[in-house]
Amino acid sequence: MTTTVSIPRRRLVQGVAAAIALPSFAALAQAPSRQFRIGNQKGTLNILKGRGTLEKRLAPLGVSVKWTEFNAGPVQLEALNIGSIDFGDVGEAPPIFAQAAGAPLAYVAATVPRPGAEAVLVPKGSTIRTAADLKGKKVALNKGSNVHYFVVKLAEKAGLSYADLNLVFLPPPDARAAFEKGSIDAWVIWDPFLAAAQQSLDAHILADASGVVGNRGYYFSSLDYVAKNADVLAIATEELNKIDVWGAANKGELATELSALWGLPKPVVDVSVGRAAYGIGPITKAILGEQQKIADTFFELKLIPKKINVLEAASVNLA
Repeated sequence: MTTTVSIPRRRLVQGVAAAIALPSFAALAQAPSRQFRIGNQKGTLNILKGRGTLEKRLAPLGVSVKWTEFNAGPVQLEALNIGSIDFGDVGEAPPIFAQAAGAPLAYVAATVPRPGAEAVLVPKGSTIRTAADLKGKKVALNKGSNVHYFVVKLAEKAGLSYADLNLVFLPPPDARAAFEKGSIDAWVIWDPFLAAAQQSLDAHILADASGVVGNRGYYFSSLDYVAKNADVLAIATEELNKIDVWGAANKGELATELSALWGLPKPVVDVSVGRAAYGIGPITKAILGEQQKIADTFFELKLIPKKINVLEAASVNLA
């Protein structure tokens, strides 16, 4: 004898609906994880990418990493502003322009000062002997860059005004060509372009940034990403510092890796790596005070449209 159990139609429909609504274990396992989208230039971040250590540390947190390569810091900051990356590396000047333009910038970490990595170059045999001799001379540099701030402060230290400088604004490749042709008297530039000019053009360093400006590098994110992913950013900073510590102890190997990344002869990169300073740490009020001086200088020179408060871009509350 067969017994038929009758289930009311309403209960049957509700049960089916509930079964459809409940996610399976497989679906739960494939739930969207947090993303960490990194904009990297050819440098320390590229080395970190090659190591794969960041992905290993973030995987247990359910964080996936996406890398996008850029050729310059300002382009990275534009990507941050439109929300296509969460993290990147940049020099001193670009964040000033980004904040002045309203980007949701947050400073996450900073390198130690690297004053030896930027300098004023003059041709071999130049009559320019001191920074004071730059008065009225054609000096090429990349407008609004870290070296722009450097040359302003170098001139001040030498007793010159900004008006005493005859600046020619050229990107590095064009400035190198002008320097080689002799159509400019001096070139203010950073590594590895600096080292390459020394090696191949027999250029002479008139003055580097030692005792003038710090020339730090910065790692940045957005204020919103910092608020929601402080753990991710802390791990990224730790891993980047590990690369720097390793590089300081293994300069030959670091130069080999950077030579391949930059497409430059290893002897050129050896010079750049040899005079670099190493170490990455947290943002402090004093460090942002350095950035504030740059921002104020750029405002006075009418390079940015308004005064900014750099502390508004702090990733944490600073005492």
